[in-house]
This record gives sequence, structure tokens and C-alpha cells, in this order.
Amino acid sequence: MHGKCGLGIFMRKPDNISRFFLLTISKIQTYKTSMNNITKGIIPALVIISLFLGMHLGNDQSAETKVAELPDAVVDSTERKKADDVPIFSLRDFNNAIIDIAENANPTVVTVTTKQTVRQQVRNPFSFFFNDPRFDRDQEREFLRQGLGSGVIVSSENGYIITNNHVIDNADEIVVRLYSGDEFDAKVVGSDPGSDVAVLQIEADDLPAVPMGNSDDIRVGEMVLAIGSPLSEDLAHTVSKGIISATGRSHLGLNQFENYIQTDAAINPGNSGGALINLDGELIGINTAIASRSGGNQGIGFAIPINMVKSVMEALIVDGRVARGYLGIWEGGEVDRTMARALGMSSPRGFVVGDVEQGGPADKAGLKSGDVIVKKNGQQVRSFIDFRVSVANTPPGTEVELEIFRDGESKTLTVELGELDADAVSSLGSDEIEELNERLGFSVEDLTDNIRQQLRLRSEVQGAFVNEINQTSRAYRQGLRQGDVITQVSNQPVDSADQFYNSMSTFIQSDTDAVLLRIIRQGRNMYVAVEL
Repeated sequence: MHGKCGLGIFMRKPDNISRFFLLTISKIQTYKTSMNNITKGIIPALVIISLFLGMHLGNDQSAETKVAELPDAVVDSTERKKADDVPIFSLRDFNNAIIDIAENANPTVVTVTTKQTVRQQVRNPFSFFFNDPRFDRDQEREFLRQGLGSGVIVSSENGYIITNNHVIDNADEIVVRLYSGDEFDAKVVGSDPGSDVAVLQIEADDLPAVPMGNSDDIRVGEMVLAIGSPLSEDLAHTVSKGIISATGRSHLGLNQFENYIQTDAAINPGNSGGALINLDGELIGINTAIASRSGGNQGIGFAIPINMVKSVMEALIVDGRVARGYLGIWEGGEVDRTMARALGMSSPRGFVVGDVEQGGPADKAGLKSGDVIVKKNGQQVRSFIDFRVSVANTPPGTEVELEIFRDGESKTLTVELGELDADAVSSLGSDEIEELNERLGFSVEDLTDNIRQQLRLRSEVQGAFVNEINQTSRAYRQGLRQGDVITQVSNQPVDSADQFYNSMSTFIQSDTDAVLLRIIRQGRNMYVAVEL
């Protein structure tokens, strides 16, 4: 009753106390409105101040410095911030971090230009019109061939530069242009066709050198930068961004020992020998090749892992050559599901040993034809090519443990690796291959899985595929045909186009008149004698 009356009196006729309450409530509401407006303005300001303080404190923190682990011959100590040490609070910070990486790495990348004098036989045009022996002589002409590539400075003290072997192969003159525009004549310290790595050296002071990373630690999806001189000298020091798309790529037919990093960072002709950089600003690969149907970038590029490059580089600098491990076996086929069932294996793994070199390291250790190599030093063997690369990258004299499957049982053999013959590693240059093709009248390429399927060949068949033949050549007259698969050259097994060309080149240099080729045609083994 009191509450109702009081409310009625208050509403009808305010006294002094009522006026006080009304005034107080009005001020409180006004105060709340003001505070709301102030709060709306203060909160964003506090957020901005907090971010600013965080960035300031983050930038003031002392970052640990790291010394790049390089071979003793090329050690450089470089202070740098790693990606984990750089605070990122906004897209602007991320953008600036990428810019810093590019600015630090770009001066370590160089443009490599080459010149080569090429002599070519040109048929006398009058020989077509005059039946005169004087006009039958071919004329020799010279022309200058220029090449373009990239390189990476890895030693400021010694002036060592890493590039690809195919960039400087057979060059008469090599010129290196720095980021500053200065040019220097370069000499070749050493080159290794098997891995496509070459080491150059220039005489210059205060060279910026790139720190080297560890390619064993890279992960698929990791962001990388590719730096080089694509297409033209005018496009030198082009930076492109991408990710690591895959690791351990092989079966590409680019060289004998393949273990590539695949990236979608834009790589074009001229990028060969350039740098693949991670977010720590470290060199993790040497850009080497692209997979393209048009000759330009299609998002599939390949780089040699820096760990492989470092081992090759150190060997070239110290010894002038690369000593590779050797086992002395030939592949008899990959183990698929059908073969695994036939061999009594629980799952398909490893590869079958085809032939074993008599008196070789494998033979001495007790390895036999028909054995299945499953593991090397406890690591699963994925394929014969990966296994061969792993063995070749192991120093001669090293003992390795091989887990094999024989007669339904697993066994472990210890093998001391021998040294691979340098002649078996050497790869001919493109000019030499062109000369051989012209001399032989036909050309070959690697026998891929796709070609095997088209020819209905078993997966274990190795050889070189005749992709083109001149119908006026002596080889054609002797019976060789396009589509034939060459498996042997004078009883020497052939498992790649490079091996075929190397064998033929060796026979030509030894003044051999003719060689016997073993071929497969329509599933049948045949022999063709080819004059040299």
C-alpha cells in the first residue's frame, strides 16, 4: 500500500526530495551515455597502443645469430635473423619480411653468360648440281653460341660460385655479372655431370655470400623464393615466390643421380644455377630444370638439394673430382603386387637384383641374382633409381647394411662399397649428342613407364628407345627401326639414353668399325649390327 501511494504522490506532485532523485537519475543517464561514447573511442586506441608496444618490445628482443655450416674450404659466418625471430603482427609485417629475405639474398645471386665457338660441317651446295669430286667436300663453318644462366656466391673469401654443369659445359668463355653490375671472368674449379653441379671462382673482394641451410629439414608446403636470370640478361635477379611441392623427385631423365626438390615458384630458362631460398634466408637448393610442354614456366620446377650440392662442391674443391660409391649390380625389376606374390613376399617393396658383377663389391658380400633388396642401412628402398643415387652419394670404402629377401627369408648382408668408374658417370653434352645422332643416323631417349605400356613391355625391361631414325642411314639399312628398344651394346647392358650414348662414344674413340646392338621389337629379342 505504501509503495503504491508513494509512487502515485511522486508522479503527481514532486516535492524537493523527488526533484533530487529526478536530477540524480538524469545525471547518471547522461554519465552512462558519455562513458559509452568514451569507451567506444578508447578501446580501439588501447588496441593500437598494445600492438605498438608489442611490436616495439618484439623488435627490441635480441635474436640469436646462427653460423652457416659450410665445408671448411668455404666457411663464411653471417649474422641473420631466422624466420622465428621476426615478429609478424600484420600483413604489412609479413610483406616486409619477404622483402627483407629477397633484399639479403639477391646480391648473392649472379648472372652467368657463356660463349662457345662451334664448328659445323656444311654441305657444298654445288654438289647437288655438278657431278664433280671437287664439289663433294663439305665445308666447315664456325659460329658463336652464347648461353645464359645463373649462379650463387657461397664464399666471400674465396670467390666460389655454385651453378649447373649444363650452364658452363663446353664453354670457351665464362663471364659472371654481380648484382652491382660488375663483371668478372670466371674459371671452372670443377664440374660433375652426374649431379649437374659445377663450381666457378672469381677474383673479387667483399663478395656477399649466401648462408646454406639443411635440405634434409625441408617440408612440403614450405614457402620458398627462387632467384635468377630468366630468359634474358635484362631480367636478371628476378624473384619469384612459391612453395615446396614435393621432395625426392627422380625418374626425370635429367642426369644420372636425381633427387630433386619440386617447387611451383616460377622458374624459366636462364634460372638454371640460381638460388632456392627458404624463409630463414638460407640456400636450400640450386634451381636446375623445369617440366614444361611450352618451354616456359608451368608451375613445375626442380632444384638440386643443397646437401647434395655441398658434398659435390667440397669434393670438387678439395680433390677436383667426385668419388662415388659402387655396388656392382643391375636391376632386374621393381617388385609390384604380382611379383611380390610370386616371390612369397607379404607386400611389394624393393627391387629384384638382375645381374651381379663378378668380383664386384656385391658379389664379394654374397649378393645373388634374384635377391630382393628391401632396405639400406635400415631405410626402406623405394625404387632402384633412388637406391642407386643413395649408393653413389656414399663415399667408397663405406660399409653398408643391406636387408634382402631370398628364398622366403629375410637376411642382412654387409657390403663395402667400391668406387664408381668416372667414365661410367660422365655424361655427354648436347652438342656431342647431336653429333652422335647425325653420325649414327638415329636418336634415342629414355625408356619410360609410358613407353613400356605402349610397347607392352614388362616393367623390369631397361633400355634406350629409338625415337627417330633417318631412312637413308646405314643403321636403317642394317635393320634398325623407330620404336626399337636397345638393351645392349656389344654385350654391355643399357638402362638409359645417356648410357647408350656414352657407350657408343667410347667405341667410336677406340676406332671400332661396328657394334652389335641387342634390341626388342614387338616383344622379340633381335640383333642389329651398326657401322660407326
